[in-house]
Amino acid sequence: MSSGKTIRIGAVTACLALVLCACASKPVLLPKSAVAPPGVDFSGQWLLREGAGTGPAAERAPRMEPSLTGTSRRSRRSRSSRQSSVHVFLETGKSLKITQTDHGFFVSLDRSIVEEFTFGEDQIVTIGPIEAHRVSGWEGTRYVVETLDKQGAVLREEWHLDESGDVLLRDISIVENDKVKLAARQQFDRQ
Repeated sequence: MSSGKTIRIGAVTACLALVLCACASKPVLLPKSAVAPPGVDFSGQWLLREGAGTGPAAERAPRMEPSLTGTSRRSRRSRSSRQSSVHVFLETGKSLKITQTDHGFFVSLDRSIVEEFTFGEDQIVTIGPIEAHRVSGWEGTRYVVETLDKQGAVLREEWHLDESGDVLLRDISIVENDKVKLAARQQFDRQ
């Protein structure tokens, strides 16, 4: 074999290796359990604790949003050209009303936006022209929602109750290119 053919084959092999590495680096969402653990029920009226959002997760978070409350979908859309599209799937509010059934739960945020989470969900979700892959379900006593956009950014939300059952915790993170872009915790008190 001539050295010219060897160089071409080596270049093709190197290109193929780069493509495979690039494909392997995109996150993959794993299915979650569709079965709620016994005794775990998020149903009720919840109010964001004043000063919530502090703690280790919030201290490490960049100042993407000064507060995770009161952010409308419209204001996030205007920033979406600078950020990954996964941001448009993050809904927040100060007041939550949660209704849980055997198959999922509904969250009414500030009486204006309703989010629905189906236990064991694995589907494509859309907001206007933006679509993402979403899985959600139970990991122990935590309800986990993961949303993956086409750029490979992942929005992860974990909902769980504290030991008393009177505080609902919501841990939120956004990871892009293996870098944490947002990490925050919200604490809601039962009303």
